[in-house]
Amino acid sequence: MTTGAQTPRYPARPPRSRLRTFLPLGIAAWLVLEIWLLTLVAGASSGLVVFLVLVAGFILGSVVIKRAGRRAFRKLSEALQQQQSGVVPAATRPNSEGNGLMMLGGLLLMIPGLVSDAVGLLLLLPPVQKAVSRSAERTFERKLREADPGTLGGAFQQARMHQPDGKVVQGEIIKDEPGGTQQEPRPPLTH
Repeated sequence: MTTGAQTPRYPARPPRSRLRTFLPLGIAAWLVLEIWLLTLVAGASSGLVVFLVLVAGFILGSVVIKRAGRRAFRKLSEALQQQQSGVVPAATRPNSEGNGLMMLGGLLLMIPGLVSDAVGLLLLLPPVQKAVSRSAERTFERKLREADPGTLGGAFQQARMHQPDGKVVQGEIIKDEPGGTQQEPRPPLTH
């Protein structure tokens, strides 16, 4: 017979995702590659050339981010003006899907390194932007379909199922209780 407190049992820890396992290793390998390439270029030319490449990447990245931000702000203000004037915007997406990828490309250009500059320049090309956005959209849709109830993905999926147009309809539901008694109706929810 054992006397004393029992050791509490904790639920089994969920397995680590592959992303959490390999992301630190990938970042470390990327940093080593960037430093190695910069020293290789510095050895082939001079330190001044490397410095000028890094400064040019930073300036180009800041110009790209500024341009994409202005375009996104202009699209937002146009949409708000259309909404206020009562004009319903078209259901199709205009060519604004590349703003986020342009900003990401500009950010990668601003990060010191040659590999990040090359990836940033690739993200500025419209065919690459379309391919990346289609791939990201398919991945997002697949993750939503695989989402378990009670997770953030499950909440997104339920919100999309119940409110396809995003409109909120105010109202209340009155259920008849068995035995003929009704409950007092509750006041509607307000924001």
